[in-house]
Amino acid sequence: MPLEIRIVKTRRDLRTFIHLPAKIHRNHAGWVPPLYAEEWKSFRPATNRAFSYSDTTLALAFRDGTPVGRIMGIINHRYNEARSEKNARFAYLECGDDQEVARVLLSFVESWAGARGMTRVVGPLGFTDQDPQGYLFEGFEHEPSIGTYYNFAYALGLLEREGYEKDMEYVVYRVDLPREVPEFYRKIAERASRKNVCRLLEFTRRSQLKPQIQPVITLMNHCFKELYGYSALDEKEMRDLSRRFLPVLDPRFVKVVVCGESVVGFNIAMPNLAEGFRRAKGRLFPLGIFQILRAGRRTKQLDSLVGGIRSDFRGKGVDAIIGCATMASAIEAGFVFVDSHHELEYNFKVRGEMEKLGGRVYKKYRIYGKNL
Repeated sequence: MPLEIRIVKTRRDLRTFIHLPAKIHRNHAGWVPPLYAEEWKSFRPATNRAFSYSDTTLALAFRDGTPVGRIMGIINHRYNEARSEKNARFAYLECGDDQEVARVLLSFVESWAGARGMTRVVGPLGFTDQDPQGYLFEGFEHEPSIGTYYNFAYALGLLEREGYEKDMEYVVYRVDLPREVPEFYRKIAERASRKNVCRLLEFTRRSQLKPQIQPVITLMNHCFKELYGYSALDEKEMRDLSRRFLPVLDPRFVKVVVCGESVVGFNIAMPNLAEGFRRAKGRLFPLGIFQILRAGRRTKQLDSLVGGIRSDFRGKGVDAIIGCATMASAIEAGFVFVDSHHELEYNFKVRGEMEKLGGRVYKKYRIYGKNL
């Protein structure tokens, strides 16, 4: 049957767009559903400020009246202007192992982007790096961390047959935890604290975290502004992200380093919640929240979500202060290993830190690109 492309315009269409992946991944054991309440916020201009500085389109593919694929096109003008680029992004591409569906969806975004003066399409890449980015291509046997794609292996072939090539890769390290923090690492952290007059802030309650979230996100803007795919957040976006993060953070695994009154480094980690999200089927209520919390207590995997160090404090041991504290808290809580989350393949400083602790690459993600 011929394929029909339908631009998402109605609430009913958006519902289909949001829930289609659950049908495509019905028998995919590793797939993790999103929190649907957050999905509704992400795809609506009224609740996602990124729409205000981006052109977007959402589309569904239908065959004989049945939805068989989806895609989102994004032109992030803020990012393009900062980098002097004319890139569009495709995101949230989902379909079965069907080249025709993939071709029609990708061609739709390519035509849409070309009509707006873009010269290249890259993806999968959302508005910012807070959105899922990159398709998994190594490590399918391992548990994904929250906020990453867990695609079928065939997805990469669908892209490559449409002329897409590697644009960037991310690596993910597994760092097995010892019984105690290594002595050499503890000494580096102690020396750095004395030399730089830095203080480590640790937390036991979310109320203690609240004053630090905004400075941490501000530092994140400073640290990541030159990184591939990162789009700087404005004040409102930082406040929104603060409100979004705070309720789900485990205070034990948030580490902040201050020098004087300034935040100069941070790391945010949390227990892996993938199994809880599966059991909750993407819904917090009425019982989903308990299943997610239970999964957080049972998992042996700690996911390091995001971290950064102010440029003038890099190479001065702040990373060791944060790493020591995170490792100590993880060991005390009974975790077996830490998942580093996405690290850019060329970020050799961070990769060197992971390898110094005995980390090994165990998952890889790839972003693709195609000139128009």
